[in-house]
Amino acid sequence: MNTLFIDWQPHVEAFQIGSFSIRWYALLWAVGLVAAYFIVKYLYKHQGISLDKFDPLFLYCFFGILIGARLGHCLFYEPDHFLGSTNGVIEMFLPIKILPDGSWKYHGYAGLASHGGALGCLIAMLIYAKRNHVRFTTVLDNVCIATPFTAFCIRMGNLMNSEIVGRQTDVPWAFIFHTNDSMVGGTLVARHPAQLYEALAYLLIFIILLVIYWRLNRFGIRSGAGTGMYFGLCLTMIFTFRFFIEFIKKEQVDFEKGMALDMGQLLSIPFIIVGVYFTIRGIRLFKKYLNDHELYLKDYANQ
Repeated sequence: MNTLFIDWQPHVEAFQIGSFSIRWYALLWAVGLVAAYFIVKYLYKHQGISLDKFDPLFLYCFFGILIGARLGHCLFYEPDHFLGSTNGVIEMFLPIKILPDGSWKYHGYAGLASHGGALGCLIAMLIYAKRNHVRFTTVLDNVCIATPFTAFCIRMGNLMNSEIVGRQTDVPWAFIFHTNDSMVGGTLVARHPAQLYEALAYLLIFIILLVIYWRLNRFGIRSGAGTGMYFGLCLTMIFTFRFFIEFIKKEQVDFEKGMALDMGQLLSIPFIIVGVYFTIRGIRLFKKYLNDHELYLKDYANQ
């Protein structure tokens, strides 16, 4: 075995107080959401949007992401289990595992799908925008500037859980994950750290969106937020990367074996199409705003 492989077996708990423990996954989820909260709040303030309208947004997005991610996993990846019995339906909505004897234990929401989370967040933002009288594309743009950082934190949580592992490989930076999913014939094998690849990609996308925002800021027209351009760029970059990274991921569920494209790739395609549309539309709108702004300045100077 290549001695350069990274033996990955971290504690899943970040810390423990008595019998109460916090897992890295939950902690990193919280860090990602709190960071997004402050980033979007700053963007609202920078764009002159009343912070009174911002306050409800976090709750809308939090519950939209959580509900969407949970339902997405249950309906897209394990419909037979969660829709096949009353116990399955209960487990879909409650963070418990019902045991064969009828008792139950706290299990947490084991299974969250990013595609479902994205769809749930979109629906939540649409409801928020209508109820708070904020332009929907402005909400989309601001949230999507922060979203990749949250996605980075979530994938780092997956890494700490040793879940969503990559395919077997012999590259020197391969990880040996100490989980049943990482075994081949009962033996642990080195695999691509697909979660780490995704995390780094999402962090890079976050930096790219921030740079674009601040580069456009010199034009003095709120950096293009509200055109839908950042929403489009976010969807296009994240789900295009997600489409290709799936080729080196281990199948998450049995029915994906033998499929030319797995469920993650099939679900990514509509997001990519929507993303490309809003990117092109947003760039055209931004150019129009620039032209209108220049004409206004010329007219003002000639008065």
